[in-house]
Amino acid sequence: MNQSKKLTQGALMIAIFMVLLFLTVFIPGVSIVSVFLLPLPFIMYASKYNWKPSLLLLAVSVVVSMIFLSIFSITFPILMGIAGILIGSSIYKNLSAYETLARGTFGFVIGLLFVFVFSQVLLQVNLVEEFQTMANESIELSTSIADEFGVAGEIEDFEETFKTQINYLMNLLPVFIIITALLMALVSQWISYKVINKIEKEDLHFPPFRTLRIPSSIIWIYLIALLFSFMDLDPSGTVYLVIQNVQVIISILLTIQGFSFIFFFAHHKKLSKAIPIFSIVLTVLFPLLFLNLMPIVGIIDIGFKLRERLIRNK
Repeated sequence: MNQSKKLTQGALMIAIFMVLLFLTVFIPGVSIVSVFLLPLPFIMYASKYNWKPSLLLLAVSVVVSMIFLSIFSITFPILMGIAGILIGSSIYKNLSAYETLARGTFGFVIGLLFVFVFSQVLLQVNLVEEFQTMANESIELSTSIADEFGVAGEIEDFEETFKTQINYLMNLLPVFIIITALLMALVSQWISYKVINKIEKEDLHFPPFRTLRIPSSIIWIYLIALLFSFMDLDPSGTVYLVIQNVQVIISILLTIQGFSFIFFFAHHKKLSKAIPIFSIVLTVLFPLLFLNLMPIVGIIDIGFKLRERLIRNK
């Protein structure tokens, strides 16, 4: 009986996934929302039956996608399925929301890497080179327009700066992949919590942002990366690229930690909720100032255990 129910629900989840996939592929406007719903069938199934039966669900979804669409559509079930299964199995194991988010992010990273490899091997499309080509074409267009207006000399400085920025962004491709994966996991997990709570009468939710704490070991990793950055490394070398990406990723984590502390401080001191929100607004309006300040707040919070001190002195 249980096996029959498992198969029936699996077939239902595949049907739901295929409907969402068709909406995503053929209705561009709807795809903005439906792309975040695609992991939902895998999340719901894995949250009830764990990861092993869910792998069969993923395999069948890949085959069905190939039959009804094409072989090129397999990126969707693999990208959404891996992350969905990791999120769902985390819910099945009653892991915390942030542990679940970390696993979901890892799943989306694996899926996005598969998309890159699939595009390179089967489609013969190098996404990085395509982006660089688009950027170079944009520079050439700007240069030609500047020539027509007789300001070619002024545009040369801009062209050099723009090329430097493009190269810098290309080096940070791993960071963009991780950020994209994190956002996709966050939205998908939040939606799945709402749906599962509604259907299964569960109480899944994210804890208050003020309780977010990143491991203290992050500071040591950051310091090691900082020491390496002072060395005379080859800008085109692997070590340089790794250090550059590690620094940016940890800076983002420390920034989040800094905001979390501000929310904690406002709650601890019973201040207005508008104060921490205002700090985020200021950071958006004046990023050059506050994006350098917030990681320092995060480091101080972790390194000096400010929260424990505030709680003891209450």
